[in-house]
Amino acid sequence: MSRFAQLHILTSYPPSNLNRDDTGRPKTALMGDALRLRISSQSQKRAWRTSDIFESALAGHIGTRTKDMGKRIHTDLMAAGVADKLAREWARQMAGQFGKLKSDKKSDKDEDLQIEQLAHFGPEEIESINELASACAARNAGPTDEELKLLRMPRRAADIAMFGRMLADNPAFNVEAAVQVAHAITVHKSAVEDDYFSAVDDLNDGQSDRGAAHIGERSFGAGLFYIYVCIDRELLKENLGGDEALTGKAIEALVHAITKVSPTGMQNSHASRAYASYVLAEKGDQQPRSLAQSFLKPVQPRGDGDMLTLAVKALEQRRENFDKVYGACSDAHYPINVETGEGTLDALAQFVRA
Repeated sequence: MSRFAQLHILTSYPPSNLNRDDTGRPKTALMGDALRLRISSQSQKRAWRTSDIFESALAGHIGTRTKDMGKRIHTDLMAAGVADKLAREWARQMAGQFGKLKSDKKSDKDEDLQIEQLAHFGPEEIESINELASACAARNAGPTDEELKLLRMPRRAADIAMFGRMLADNPAFNVEAAVQVAHAITVHKSAVEDDYFSAVDDLNDGQSDRGAAHIGERSFGAGLFYIYVCIDRELLKENLGGDEALTGKAIEALVHAITKVSPTGMQNSHASRAYASYVLAEKGDQQPRSLAQSFLKPVQPRGDGDMLTLAVKALEQRRENFDKVYGACSDAHYPINVETGEGTLDALAQFVRA
């Protein structure tokens, strides 16, 4: 099995605001002295990890990322008949194994049951928590120091194996990500535009008040995005405890999610769901490299050349030039292209998996 699989993806989004900054505007990046729209890697990974594709393909092999595990433990203990004071104490002890508790005192928001940082719990860890909570409730006695060793290396959580996890207080249980995801950027110069809108009150008779009931402004952008993903297939298999079948299922699910799942930002306002228009997959043991350099000079359609065709040409030319200078970066490659009808998604997924 080749160690690395690289995916170079071109996806076109219509007017949208998939990933906002702190002012509510689409995120941007300056590249090649031109402003580009940007979608952060964090936004993309969350969309893929929480997608229906992952849920159906990897059922039972997805972790839970939360600060509130202590609240859930407390609720379960209370439901089992444990008094609030004891349930709170035991829940704090269990949750505290995964990070520093947010507060030492009970509060209206139950911050004493929260940990300060998000923790990604693997299925094994959740099962251990559930078993310990049930045992404590049955015997009406708290957990022992030995029982509180709840942290595990999550060998059954495909999403943790792919995207890693960091536990600042327990670095021995950190997981190095096997999948690296670049921020998506438009291949061309892009502008953030402002949309002025108004809303009318349905019960307004038009006589007493002729104005809008609400006015506002939102920002959006549109463009053809380049996305780069690198999969360390050996590390993914290692993270999954050597389970080849689960590794294969995880890779297939990831390829399907990458090509078909969009970030959820403002989808109800824009319906900006999109499938990838072009994907080039490469496999080999050589040092990976992005092809983002293909778009240092923004793509500018002229004459009969459309944006997608020119972007594909730029990618393939840059790949060819890199191989001429440095030697082949892969042993095999497989493209799919919606414009030309070349390739299939199932064949792409099998290529990346094999």
